[in-house]
Amino acid sequence: VQLQAFGGGFVQAGDSLRLSCKASGINPKITTMAWYRQAPGEQRELVANISGSGNTAYLDSVKGRFTISRDYARNTMYLQMNGLKFEDTGRYYCWTRRADRNYWGQGTEVTVSS
Repeated sequence: VQLQAFGGGFVQAGDSLRLSCKASGINPKITTMAWYRQAPGEQRELVANISGSGNTAYLDSVKGRFTISRDYARNTMYLQMNGLKFEDTGRYYCWTRRADRNYWGQGTEVTVSS
């Protein structure tokens, strides 16, 4: 299993970004994937997840601003982030699990300037 995340950047508050996570070695139709983030000095937190069937869940602070989705044909997960806030700053990691083992991508940095 390999996960490659990209799409981060430096933006102003209120701007948008779309993160992508390309997966290999998993069956996207039966595998849950998720986005986590970790701000400097903070613990990693779950931002959003999406099941193989497309059910989604979000961290309360991003509801209405972030949308998680996936392209089954490309085996790629996305995180559309609108109305970015300073507190969204952090390194964003994609995650999945297969055969009772967790897999993490290398992360992509998001910096939101206030």
